[in-house]
Amino acid sequence: MTDTRESPSTSCATPVLEGHGLRLRAWDPESADDVEAWLRGHLDPEFRRWNTPLRTVADTAGARAALEGRKADAAAGHALPFCVTDAADGTILGQVAVNMIDRVLSFARVGYWVLPEARGRHVATGALLLAARWTFTEVGLHRLELGHALGHEASCRIAERCGFRHEGTLRGAMWEEGRRDAFRDVHLHARLATDPEPEFPESP
Repeated sequence: MTDTRESPSTSCATPVLEGHGLRLRAWDPESADDVEAWLRGHLDPEFRRWNTPLRTVADTAGARAALEGRKADAAAGHALPFCVTDAADGTILGQVAVNMIDRVLSFARVGYWVLPEARGRHVATGALLLAARWTFTEVGLHRLELGHALGHEASCRIAERCGFRHEGTLRGAMWEEGRRDAFRDVHLHARLATDPEPEFPESP
């Protein structure tokens, strides 16, 4: 279920999306809980193994600055980052984001991460399905792309489970772990608005 009180065609406000036991909402740079979760997510060794973000986050100030940057991206219509929470109690579980939104070419790129304690519960799968459905039906984009570092099998399974077909390997398309002077290959997945929507898995 989607809160559509503000149309994405006329507003850049991040909507609230609900389903699969999850609630997706905007990140709040003024919330200590949001800042702490963002910092923990970016300091997690498994996250750092597969991602080298544009903005290095090493402390609370850096996490708050990063969230302020993401809020500005959303206001400008360039991206929509969602804080993924438990629908029942609001516990923060991770993030899913629609990035690099191009309304002319009608595509965007999606990414996600999940906090260590929330893994193995289909959190990324549910969040990605919700974000993709909203992007296709409400924003009206035609194509969503998803890339992950070669060898990241868990992310590959999530992508395919959510209907993002593997389309090829991009050579040297992302930074190596913890570096900005070396590159590694990326698996490219994509899903079109005309592709069938997968079912949410019954069990982890």
